[in-house]
Amino acid sequence: MTEAAATRSASGSAAESASWADALLASFAQAGYLRAEPAILQPAEPFLDLSGEDIRKSLYLTTDATGEELCLRPDLTIPVARDYLASPRAGQPAGFSYLGAVFRYRWGRPGEFLQAGIESFGRQDRAAADAEMLALALEATTAFGLTDVEIRTGDVALFNALLEALDLYPVWRRRLIKDFNRKVSLIDDIERLTLKTTPGRNEYEGVLAALAGSDRKAALALVTDLMSIAGTTNVGGRTVAEIADRFLEQSTLKGGALPRDAVDVIKRFLSIAGDPDDAIAQLRALANDAGLDLAAAIDQFESRVGFMAARGIDTHNTRFSTSFGRGLDYYTGFEFELHAKGNGAEPLIAGGRYDGLMTQLGSATPIPAVGFSVWIEAMTKHGKAAARGGAA
Repeated sequence: MTEAAATRSASGSAAESASWADALLASFAQAGYLRAEPAILQPAEPFLDLSGEDIRKSLYLTTDATGEELCLRPDLTIPVARDYLASPRAGQPAGFSYLGAVFRYRWGRPGEFLQAGIESFGRQDRAAADAEMLALALEATTAFGLTDVEIRTGDVALFNALLEALDLYPVWRRRLIKDFNRKVSLIDDIERLTLKTTPGRNEYEGVLAALAGSDRKAALALVTDLMSIAGTTNVGGRTVAEIADRFLEQSTLKGGALPRDAVDVIKRFLSIAGDPDDAIAQLRALANDAGLDLAAAIDQFESRVGFMAARGIDTHNTRFSTSFGRGLDYYTGFEFELHAKGNGAEPLIAGGRYDGLMTQLGSATPIPAVGFSVWIEAMTKHGKAAARGGAA
């Protein structure tokens, strides 16, 4: 199936969609983003590696004659990034736009649907690039007749900087950032980490003792050797890496609990929300009170807010929250969602910064990256409602 055919199939009526599609792609092209058309059939491994095995049940999978696992693309960010890395422009600043079908099992909803968006690679002026993404996302809503949307933002880099400044055990940092990214009950997990494990022995006591004070690389090597001796690569569906992380976590907890003063600082941090300027003031006060060096991360946040204002975005109507995250592990900084007024769960547009993705996809050197995806179904639904003058 060609890209054009897939787009027509997912959109239902090409004639009905032509107006908004033309307006959307024209706005992206005018901003300097070239049209990308990545292959529909993609290697499954990057999606499974970067989103976790839980995504497997949502993928449309197949296997080729060599045994490689393939899938219909479930989104377009990773395919666009892979094509960029395979091109002569890899490592250089480049921007791409897209509009095409994606495929994902969605329990009672069509498994083929449209996604549009922009991906920007290689720009070192991160704060300006972040602000540009949000401005272009807001412009995209106008193609659907939406002019009044809720802007929700966050910055996982701030949380990462906080955990680094608190000088926590690496295993605690990994667990907390995973909780943050995947939107599980972070506060509940923090409370569990403050409780010391009870003394006693178990069948893995020798492994835990051997891992005491180890880093993740050493733990992974030890567990890999042990499982190789046992002749297995997973236990109960857990991979070697997952088992190594679990052993490291147990070994660390046996040495003591997460310090209460660190817990208090994390909770205070996660309570900061509202106007971005107020949030900046609260973050600086927190850093000063706790004696933590968060200046670089806060300065980057403040610079972004300045660039947003320079692009005409009313930052006082932008909601910022330190606890806001999009539920994906590969985000490394700015994150945002645009919602129709009064719609809490379903974003119209969502995106953010993912500087770590390019090395995970095979780049030898880090490449800055930021972008967003437009959820065409939601935009069309709320755009029609706006045209009728009522709520969806």
